[in-house]
Amino acid sequence: MVTHASGSTMPRVGLTIDVIVNEAAQIVDADGQRLTLTEIAKRMGVAQPSLYKHIGGLDELQAKLAVKALRDIGDALRRSATGKARIDALRAMANAYRGYARSHPGCFRYLLHTPEPCTKDYQLAGAAAMSVLYDVLEGYGITGESAVDAARVVHSAFHGFVSIENANRFQLPRSVDFSFERLVNALDQALATW
Repeated sequence: MVTHASGSTMPRVGLTIDVIVNEAAQIVDADGQRLTLTEIAKRMGVAQPSLYKHIGGLDELQAKLAVKALRDIGDALRRSATGKARIDALRAMANAYRGYARSHPGCFRYLLHTPEPCTKDYQLAGAAAMSVLYDVLEGYGITGESAVDAARVVHSAFHGFVSIENANRFQLPRSVDFSFERLVNALDQALATW
């Protein structure tokens, strides 16, 4: 924070909404602690009121984290599936989804955080992420309303497995990697005969 002779203050140079959201993402990914504006301000070396020049409050910040998570996972899925089809694309997407959850466990939890009210940015980010899955499903010949059902099945399988894994709930002495590969193979078989 910069204080002028008149006593007025101006936001710290370089402090933007994107910088704040990225700092919040680092906080939730690092240790999963509860996100607070106080912690963000402390880590950024500013007074908490300085944040309000850029963000309306914690709810708005969490909404922006949800958008960031959707954009990031959408980008990861698109990079992984581009140039691939069917099982190769499905496997690449599954591994990208799982990799994102492992690398960004805090942001991963925001994938199911729908802001209220739902923002245009959130809707666009979600549509972009889902378009990757619809492209892969089209490679299986699945389109239209049937693609909605298939997308829900695939998304539920990926998210459910990875959420359980991130919570360290797979305790049986068997390779989780092997189980994940079997999940992807089972999805491939289901989609091939959809």
